[in-house]
Amino acid sequence: MIRVEVGTADFDIGAETAKVAAQGGGAIASFVGQVRNDGNLETLELEHYPAMTDKALRNIAKTAQADWPLHAITIIHRVGKLSVGENIVLVVTGSDHREAAIESCSFIMDRLKTVAPFWKKETGSDGSTKWIEERESDLKASEKWQK
Repeated sequence: MIRVEVGTADFDIGAETAKVAAQGGGAIASFVGQVRNDGNLETLELEHYPAMTDKALRNIAKTAQADWPLHAITIIHRVGKLSVGENIVLVVTGSDHREAAIESCSFIMDRLKTVAPFWKKETGSDGSTKWIEERESDLKASEKWQK
């Protein structure tokens, strides 16, 4: 089972994890990304092009499913204006084995950060805005999965 959802609504981490667990296995791995305060941050606004985003996330999930023995994958990514501490992204993977669940979850997040077409704009508490550039560390993390 592959489930991909992009929207403005928050998600229930426990409920989403239970859905993956219900698909069988015994190993569940998850990652939750939240808006972090780097000092001056008021809000983070995420934009995307829906058709491109859905296709990219599904392709990432299909690659993970081909590379690891997974029962289920859930990817939920929020868009819109988010405040410090709010959830942005959830990735949950389920497998029979811990290594497959953990590695595939890490793979999905690393690829999501560099392949999925999301654009991020920060607004500071002083009203200043800036678009976020891709980080070198994210590119390096994603490259480690190249075959």
